[in-house]
Amino acid sequence: MLVLDEVHQIDNPSAVLKIAADMRPDLKILATGSSTLAATAKFRDTLTGRKRTVHLSPVLFREMEAFGVGGMDTRLLRGGLPPVLLGQASGSDFYNEWLDSYYPRDIQELFHVQKRGAFLRLVESLLRQSGGLMEVSSLSRDCGLSRPTVTTYLEALEATHLIHVLRPFHGGASREILRQPKVYGFDTGMICHLRGWETLREGDHGVLWEHLVLDELRAHSGGLKIFFWRDKSQREIDFVLPRGRGQVITIECKWSPDHFESGHLQVFRQAYPDGENWVISPFVQETYSRRLGGLTVHFGSPVHLLQRLG
Repeated sequence: MLVLDEVHQIDNPSAVLKIAADMRPDLKILATGSSTLAATAKFRDTLTGRKRTVHLSPVLFREMEAFGVGGMDTRLLRGGLPPVLLGQASGSDFYNEWLDSYYPRDIQELFHVQKRGAFLRLVESLLRQSGGLMEVSSLSRDCGLSRPTVTTYLEALEATHLIHVLRPFHGGASREILRQPKVYGFDTGMICHLRGWETLREGDHGVLWEHLVLDELRAHSGGLKIFFWRDKSQREIDFVLPRGRGQVITIECKWSPDHFESGHLQVFRQAYPDGENWVISPFVQETYSRRLGGLTVHFGSPVHLLQRLG
């Protein structure tokens, strides 16, 4: 096996990889980069048929035991980047250094962003509101950037995997939100750092747990489309997965499964009646089902859900 680290720093990396793949088909090549390789203009060839893209997530829920993570609070607060999660680095120092290096390493070199201060303000604002609805006009005003510039910067942030933008699901039902997306930061530890959280209070777990479930879905999905659903009465479903032929899987993320109420789900199922309903909690050891509001709801962990999705 040949490992090429930071391959995007080569002048023409796609040519090097194409020649290597064609001349040595028996050789396995692992090419890594600090950003998605397709984000740089240096890649002049898509390498169709010659590559398989692997996105490395922070430590996933199903990997916690292998990393010796002591508990869910540790994973949520420290995040999933090994140096901090395993206690090898101070969270505050690590995250500050990471952000300082992220701009020149991933952004300035590949996207030629010039407004460093405004760009980093945008990053911090997005991570602080992670898990919530994103409003471009507010971001523009708060960061001192034009709307087109914010949109351009958002594309760079999504391309380099610092954020994931989740679009709303809509299929014609009345009063659905159609355009306003939600934004999720790439790591719960970074989010806690920028929010100034040194410990987690009871109400802090829910939104962070939502991030971990999304990480699992994205790591597993293989291109599966993931949405959220919300209407103008602020009723919301955390994640919605269309499965074809009118089938729609709903996923609600609950720190405590006993706190789940089915009202929002019932409204959603009036418009989209077909599909399974899941409540995902870190504390469900074995799957079980309940009838709530005339609907069957399955309760399980992320592992159980991924097994069901195949």
